[in-house]
Amino acid sequence: MRQLKKAYLEITNVCNLCCSFCPGTRRPAGFLTPEDFQCLAAKLRPHTEYLYLHLMGEPLLHPRLGEILDRAGGLGFRVMITTNGTLLEKQGGLLMASPVVEKVSVSLHSFEGNEEGDLEGYLDGCLRFAKGASAAGKRCALRLWNLDGALPGANRQNDMILSALERAFPPPWKEGRRGTTLAPNVFLEWGERFEWPDLSAPEEDSPSFCYGLRDQVGVLWDGTVVPCCLDHEGDVPL
Repeated sequence: MRQLKKAYLEITNVCNLCCSFCPGTRRPAGFLTPEDFQCLAAKLRPHTEYLYLHLMGEPLLHPRLGEILDRAGGLGFRVMITTNGTLLEKQGGLLMASPVVEKVSVSLHSFEGNEEGDLEGYLDGCLRFAKGASAAGKRCALRLWNLDGALPGANRQNDMILSALERAFPPPWKEGRRGTTLAPNVFLEWGERFEWPDLSAPEEDSPSFCYGLRDQVGVLWDGTVVPCCLDHEGDVPL
C-alpha cells in the first residue's frame, strides 16, 4: 500500500491566539471526538506511522487530548505535536508522560503575532517544557522565522528570544543543515516566513512544487481529506 511520510489529522480548528501571520479559517469551529479520531486514524494507519495532530487550530486546547493520544498509541502511531506554546504549563505533563508522543514543536514566533502579553513568562514556560521533554526522552523543536536575516518590521523579538535560549541552554551549540542543536533532544529550527495558499491570491508566473499526496495528506476535523497541511480552508476536498 502507498506509504506517506506523514499524515495530518486536525483534532480541532480552534485556536486561543489570533496571530497576524496566520490566515485562520472560515470553516465551522469544532473538536474531533475520540471516537471519530479512532475511525479516521485507523483509516490513515496503513499509509503511515507518523501522525501530526494539527492542520489549523491549537491541539493542546482539546479537552480530551489524553484519550486521543491513548487511541493513537493503540493504533501504533508515532505522534508529533505542533503548538503555539501558551498551554504547555497546563498540558506539558501529559505530553511528557505519553509514550506515543515523539516530538513537540513550539512555534516561538506565535508570540509576535499578538500585540500584548508577557513574553518573558511565555518563554520561561516554553523553555521549562523543552528541558523537561528532553529529560523525558522527547524531541523538542523550538521554531523561529528568519534567523538568516529578518524581514524589515518582522521578527522584532528574535534577539530577545535568542538571548533567553542562550541563558537556558548555554552555548556552544551545534549548527546543522536544518537547524541548531541546543542540548540533547532540543533543537532550534528556523525557516522563511511564508504566505498560506489562497484561491483568491493572484497566480504566480513561476511553477511551484507541492509535496501533497506524495509525502503527506491532511484530514480536517470534519473528516474532509485534503492534499496537504496548507489547505486551511479545505479548498481541495478529495
